[in-house]
Amino acid sequence: MAREIGEVILDLQNISLRFGGVKALTDISFNVRKHEIRAIIGPNGAGKSSMLNVINGVYHPQEGTIMFHGKPRKDMEPHMAASQGIARTFQNIALFKGMSVLDNIMTGRNLMMKSNFLQHALFLGSARREEIEHRKKVEEVIEFLEIQSIRKTPVGRLPYGLQKRVELARALAAEPSLLLLDEPMAGMNVEEKQDMCRFVLDVNDQFGTTIVLIEHDMGVVMDISDRVVVLDYGKKIGDGVPDEVKNDPAVIEAYLGTSH
Repeated sequence: MAREIGEVILDLQNISLRFGGVKALTDISFNVRKHEIRAIIGPNGAGKSSMLNVINGVYHPQEGTIMFHGKPRKDMEPHMAASQGIARTFQNIALFKGMSVLDNIMTGRNLMMKSNFLQHALFLGSARREEIEHRKKVEEVIEFLEIQSIRKTPVGRLPYGLQKRVELARALAAEPSLLLLDEPMAGMNVEEKQDMCRFVLDVNDQFGTTIVLIEHDMGVVMDISDRVVVLDYGKKIGDGVPDEVKNDPAVIEAYLGTSH
């Protein structure tokens, strides 16, 4: 049965971003619908990661408007975006290498913790109850991503593919409604990519999470995405369902190549 794609939850209109005289993004418009997997593709330097940084508030565009759940967003900071249900993984793994898998994933719950530092340090009643509640949620994520056997292992000892899965787990622990994945399969072997594809599809299907995905593997993009937006030199050159994008002459010339 096909998944039901809902209303537009994120609408970006005429986004332009500059760093000094360098144009990172120029007049880009696209939207993201509830429950879809929306891919952003393009060659290196196309502005893909800059666009994710705009969505979660790391960068503030000089021009354009961003609507999230029908409300305009202005000068959004990353912690505010996270509190509104936007979670993010990174192109370069950003985990605490000396901490265990469990403790890394627990950091994804930080914004939901109401007890203060002293209460946690003394492990008072409210802090104890809160800790138990958050650990229960984290254990559900660990089970979902099939990483029970490494839950107490320091992240720095894990192979790259598993570290990527732990980073996904930390993002999921925040219970996001919108999940931003920046090259989640970069550097993985075929088996690891297949596992990650399965988990991304399961997150979308079972949790109902909307996903915006940057990925260079075109086989992956065409297989799992509902719609694809294509960037080149900071400009949008294509947008549509995978088959439309794959056969767009401008996209073929700029990115996919005639062999595709």
